Amino acid sequence: MPDVIPTPLNHPADAPAGRPQAVEVALLASVFVIAACGLLYELVAGALASYVLGDSVLQFSTVIGTYLFAMGIGSYLSRFFDRQLPAHFLRIELLVALAGGLMPLLLYLANAWAPSGFRFALYGLVLAVGALVGLEVPLVMRILRRNVRLRELVSQVLTFDYLGALAVSLAFPLLLAPHLGLVRTGLLFGLMNALVALWALWLFRHELRRRGAHLAACLGVLAVLAVAFALAERVTTLAEDHLYADRAVITETTPYQRIVVTHHPGEGRAGYRLFLNGNLQFAERDEYRYHEALVHPAMSAFGAPRQVAVLGGGDGMAVREILKYPSVEQVTLVELDPAMTRLFTQQPALAALNGHSLSSPRVRIVNQDAFTWLQQTTQTFDVMVVDFPDPTNFNVGKLYTTSFYALLAERLSASGYAVVQTTSPLVARKSFWTVVQTIEAAGLRAVPYHANVPSFGEWGFVIASHRPWRWPASLPAGLRFLTLPSLPLLFDFPADMARVPAEVNRLSNQVLVQTYETEWGRIK
Repeated sequence: MPDVIPTPLNHPADAPAGRPQAVEVALLASVFVIAACGLLYELVAGALASYVLGDSVLQFSTVIGTYLFAMGIGSYLSRFFDRQLPAHFLRIELLVALAGGLMPLLLYLANAWAPSGFRFALYGLVLAVGALVGLEVPLVMRILRRNVRLRELVSQVLTFDYLGALAVSLAFPLLLAPHLGLVRTGLLFGLMNALVALWALWLFRHELRRRGAHLAACLGVLAVLAVAFALAERVTTLAEDHLYADRAVITETTPYQRIVVTHHPGEGRAGYRLFLNGNLQFAERDEYRYHEALVHPAMSAFGAPRQVAVLGGGDGMAVREILKYPSVEQVTLVELDPAMTRLFTQQPALAALNGHSLSSPRVRIVNQDAFTWLQQTTQTFDVMVVDFPDPTNFNVGKLYTTSFYALLAERLSASGYAVVQTTSPLVARKSFWTVVQTIEAAGLRAVPYHANVPSFGEWGFVIASHRPWRWPASLPAGLRFLTLPSLPLLFDFPADMARVPAEVNRLSNQVLVQTYETEWGRIK
């Protein structure tokens, strides 16, 4: 976010412009770096908050608001720095380098070892970094105004400030977060702030007192950040091992989410578990219960489906179950995050979990937003399996709205069935029935059911269709959970999970996100 620039005082507006001096050019280049670093720390804090706390719109909004407020405090405090401005600027750069560079690492550690204090750590660090960043540019302007007219000063500083913000806003989602991860990205930009301080030490070497102490401070901060950068992977793995109880064997940050796969070799919890943004997606020991319940009531009821679509489900488990039907000619898997389909296609252990289903010639993988894909495709499907994460934020919540289900209805054949994973009807009872109500409001018939998955507890699903759903006459051989005699039990809801009044979830209100957060928040 570009910095708010206070108007310099006591400076003649008609001061001579002169030719740009080396110090002037160097300081303007520093403004570019400072702006880039300042926005980067803001983006990292917002991303981490959304990963840990959910609801990305709320978290980014509150983080940005707090950060800007802190920058305003810093800009106000800059008026109290009167003498030795280069020395103050150098010290502030080093403090920003430490606080901003180490912020994502400290937040990861706080979430692992003191999760109840994560919010306090988050907003405390955001306030500290924001206040320090708010001090930087006013000090640079006061140093620059020795040789630059007011009009040109404001123009030049704002230009470089905005350019730095633009550069990092593009680089963060496209390059930095996917390739370096949040922790290393923060440390990299902390190193850049420290290098600006070292640069300032050289530029103002004739003005600074105690140059040896300043040099030692610069080298010390650079050393701390460099060591932290080298050890970042170990520290984050250690934190995630502690957070997830089991050893993290795969970790990856993508533009869309944080992917963590853990493994426990012993009895009881044996096997792999997948977490997306800290939320459990499956556990190897009982995922078959979830995926058999998700896929087979709709697939078997249709009889001999040929064209099947899977929306979400990039782990390939649902595709594994679908391929048990010889009639299936093609499965179109629409998964937003290419890292998911890559991991579960190329990693041998993960590919073994889905029976190497994603490598089947009958499977076509489309890495695209499902909402956009439904708007663009003209193909119709016999069965559509909707396996999105729970609606923890508005980006996912749009995939549970009447607008989305209306698109789903258009792509579903007249005799076809769609099935939607629909959170827990026990823990999030109103959320579950909100989805049912929303599907019905989109003009589809809705048949809700549930299954017990030990890793999740009672979990819900909804079959949506143009025609009434019918009981399947058979199920594929070799299933570990579902049987024809036990199938009716899934469609029976006891009193504590029975239907309750619920609103329709629309793009214009997204009531489901708030309801979901309220209900699941009671047990956190």
